[in-house]
Amino acid sequence: MPFSIATWNINSVRLRMPIVERLLVEQAPDVLCLQETKVPDELFPEKAFRKLGYEHIVFHGQKGYHGVATVARRPLEVVEKRRFCEIEDCRHLSVTVRAGGKAILLHNFYVPAGGDEPDPIINRKFKHKLDFVAEMNAIRAEHDEMSGSILVGDLNIAPLEHDVWSHKQLLKVVSHTPVETENFEAMRLAGEWVDLMRLNVPYEQKLYTWWSYRAQDWEASDRGRRLDHVWSSPNLVPSFAGYEILRPARGWERPSDHVPVIARFDLD
Repeated sequence: MPFSIATWNINSVRLRMPIVERLLVEQAPDVLCLQETKVPDELFPEKAFRKLGYEHIVFHGQKGYHGVATVARRPLEVVEKRRFCEIEDCRHLSVTVRAGGKAILLHNFYVPAGGDEPDPIINRKFKHKLDFVAEMNAIRAEHDEMSGSILVGDLNIAPLEHDVWSHKQLLKVVSHTPVETENFEAMRLAGEWVDLMRLNVPYEQKLYTWWSYRAQDWEASDRGRRLDHVWSSPNLVPSFAGYEILRPARGWERPSDHVPVIARFDLD
C-alpha cells in the first residue's frame, strides 16, 4: 500500500498558503507535516486544506512564532502535544495514522534554531536548543508487529559533514557545531531512529533542504544545509520506498527558505 509523508518548514502557513496548495495539488502526499506555522489555533486556515481533500487536521500553534501542524487525507488521532524545557512554544505534535494495517506514530518537530552565538553561557537561545535536543532522548522509535514510528520536521541541525556546503567553514556556525551534531546523533541512536534520508545515499553526496534568504542567488551559490529530516523505527525500513527533496520549491513565488521533503513507503 503506497503511503507518503511530506514535511515542510513553511515559515508562516497563512502567508504561503498558495505554495502549500501547489504542493498538495502537484504531489498529493497522504500526510503533510508543517513547521513554523506562525498562527494561533483559532486562525489556522482549515477551510483551504479541507477544500483540497485534507479533512483531518491537527495543529499546535501560537501567534507570530513557531507552531506545527499535521494534515491528512485519512484519519488522525492526537497522541500528544509535548512541552519541552518547561516552555509552551508549540514545537511538537504527535498523532497516529493507519497505513497498510499498521498504526504509525508520527512525530512532527520544530527544534529551536539556537540564535547566532554557539555558546550556551552567553546565548540563552543556544542553551535552549541543546536542552531541547537532550529532552528528545525520551522520544523513542516505538514499534512492534502492528505498529511503527516516524519522526519528521525541521530539526535545525545538519549532523553530517556533507549535510552542509562547507564542513570546515560551518564548524563554528550554529546548526553544525560539534556540540550540536554530536548530541544530535547520540539522541538519534539512543532512540533507535533510522535516518532514512541517508539510508541509501553515499556519505559523500551533498544533501540540502534549506538555503538562506540572505543569498542573492541561492541556486547559483548553492550554500545549503540539511536541516529537515525523516526518521523511522527500524521495522519500517524494509517498507521505505525512497524520498524526494523538492528543490524547485525554493524558487516558487514567495518561498520558504526550506523546501518540502516527501518520503514514500510501501506498507503491506
